[in-house]
Amino acid sequence: MTATIPLRTRPVTALGRRRPAPPALVLVAHGSRDPRALTTVRALMAQVRALRPGLPVHLGHIELNEPLLPDTLAALGDTRAVLVPLLLSRGYHVKQDIPELAAAARGDIRAAPPLGPHPLLAEALHARLTEAGWPAAPDGTARRTTAVVLAAAGSRDADSAADTRRTARLLAARLGVPVIPAYACAATPTVPTALRALAARGRHRVAVASCFTAPGRFATQCAQAAPWIASDPLGAHETMARLVLHRYEQSVAAPWTSAA
Repeated sequence: MTATIPLRTRPVTALGRRRPAPPALVLVAHGSRDPRALTTVRALMAQVRALRPGLPVHLGHIELNEPLLPDTLAALGDTRAVLVPLLLSRGYHVKQDIPELAAAARGDIRAAPPLGPHPLLAEALHARLTEAGWPAAPDGTARRTTAVVLAAAGSRDADSAADTRRTARLLAARLGVPVIPAYACAATPTVPTALRALAARGRHRVAVASCFTAPGRFATQCAQAAPWIASDPLGAHETMARLVLHRYEQSVAAPWTSAA
């Protein structure tokens, strides 16, 4: 007769005590009126779940889409959670909105850094450019006439611009050509201005790298300005899911002030 072994819902330590459940991961999206944005964020959430089966993964928006972040946090109750912003640089939402909502929540909530700058973000940008037609091994002549405009949303926050410049440098190191950050609003240069500046330097074969998490008005506007190729928003690329989990793990590694 075969004995039935009961299933354990949580790992057990050598002393027989159950380990606390891992903190939940809450993806914090900005929100958009473009329906493609919500579809993209949900696809990224599915990627994260596929990479980390069993990890509770939730979604909350800052505005425009449901669920809104306060509602997601309210539903979590006393659960520990890490908020991972699907934002690519520091700015008002990262510095003010998200920490304030985390502090107001019932549970032990902490906010992770934005996704950028980070080498994994540069890897995802490179992958999207390759999908759009970026050559695998451009020769010397091509390198002298080729460049990239890194198109981002833009912010009046100086830290946001510094982060985008850092991402541009990481991408330039991968590609071996100049990468110029440019913005859709609230900061300079604009994408058309950056394109003109590169043309004046003899860089006429210029790609636009979309430094946006999801499709939307700004991403579309920047892509339409491209004189050559334009990459898709980063979206649900597998590297983005790995970056989300990296930011989550960074935050989980720090000591927690309350028990699970």
